[in-house]
Amino acid sequence: MMTPMPEAIRFFAATDVGRVREHNEDNFLVDKKLQLFIVADGMGGHAAGEVASALAVRTIHEEIKRERQLLTDYVAGARGGARITANDVTGLLDHALQRACSRIHEEAQGDANKRGMGTTLSALLVLGHQGFIAHVGDSRIYLARGGRINQITEDHTVFNELIRRGKLTQEQIEKVAQKNAITRAVGVYERVDVDTLVIEVLPGDQFLLATDGLTGYLDDAEELRPHLAATEGDTATKGLVNVANSRGGKDNITVVLVRIYGDVSDEHAQRVALKREVLAKMPLFARLTERELLRVMQAVQVREYKDGEVVIREGDRGEELFIVLRGQVRVSRGGETLTRLGAGEHVGEMALIRAVPRSATVSSEGASELISISRSDFFEILRKEHEIAVKMLWQFLGVLADRLDATSSELRQAKEEMAAVEIEDATVEIFTFLESEHASPFTRRS
Repeated sequence: MMTPMPEAIRFFAATDVGRVREHNEDNFLVDKKLQLFIVADGMGGHAAGEVASALAVRTIHEEIKRERQLLTDYVAGARGGARITANDVTGLLDHALQRACSRIHEEAQGDANKRGMGTTLSALLVLGHQGFIAHVGDSRIYLARGGRINQITEDHTVFNELIRRGKLTQEQIEKVAQKNAITRAVGVYERVDVDTLVIEVLPGDQFLLATDGLTGYLDDAEELRPHLAATEGDTATKGLVNVANSRGGKDNITVVLVRIYGDVSDEHAQRVALKREVLAKMPLFARLTERELLRVMQAVQVREYKDGEVVIREGDRGEELFIVLRGQVRVSRGGETLTRLGAGEHVGEMALIRAVPRSATVSSEGASELISISRSDFFEILRKEHEIAVKMLWQFLGVLADRLDATSSELRQAKEEMAAVEIEDATVEIFTFLESEHASPFTRRS
């Protein structure tokens, strides 16, 4: 059961037409009761962009308000006896964006002046201790947490698409004329692919939602640090608008800052930080960006085990990788202890690739907590996240290569030991034969 989040949420917003445009085609929405925050950057001639962004924000707000009870039930943990899952909530966000997409497209088809209009959109919905993100286009959401500032949405642009495909070098891509053109927008077509992400929300977190009127001037997320450090949220948002205008103000600028207040040392925050740290140190996930690591954290579960409780049983078919979060586990085969694993160590990674019988039994020594990743969730990440898939599969090959090297070394050592034993046995047999059949020439006296 998910308990309501006790910490207070405060928000601050600012929008500005900039120094070049005549109309502000950005839109934003803040609903404190729903804890829903949206920024949208419209595009299209004859002020159609303003129509698209406004229609998107309004439609999504209406769709989510209509399902307010589902959100309440999710936080409470049940709905008429049936559990509401995170997938139900992300499904609602996806449905809301698709509804906005079809409405904008329909509006454009009925007015020649609005043909091709659309909008980027980035939304954050906070429920309990979780934040649900839906994203299309090149507006962005940043997360400031624990001294780090990271972009947790991915720009849907030609530049990123070319990077992902790896066909050109970054220097070559910089010369592409339309490298900043967006590859996805809400309303240009009847449907759109929506990126969704579920992350833990912690006291002290700051989420910044911003259109590219600001982000287009940022070379690095670290440039946000002095503004996000401002005590007054209004000072932070106005300062960010001023940054964009001071650097040219070539586009409309909209920022929404969401701050989470509460005890930053509480147990939940410490658990999330530990989970991230343990995953980040695993070879399989070592090359992932913060956004990608958050995506993996979305798919894992934390399980508690009592002293002596079996985690993996020898001979059972494997379905999960386990990583020790806290405590210690014993690995045994045929009742004989092979090793013990502590925090950060893992077992069962081959189960992520194929279902094979477990080669050993793993049991908890004392109370322990383990992170588990199922094969189905692992393959779901590979299917949906191309860049994560490439990185993790390369890392997985590295793990397998290291294991093969270790196995080869063990085999070589075993063969050498076996050869030595065979030579010794053969020598004994020869001497035994000679002594039994004839007098040994090595012991005969003259």
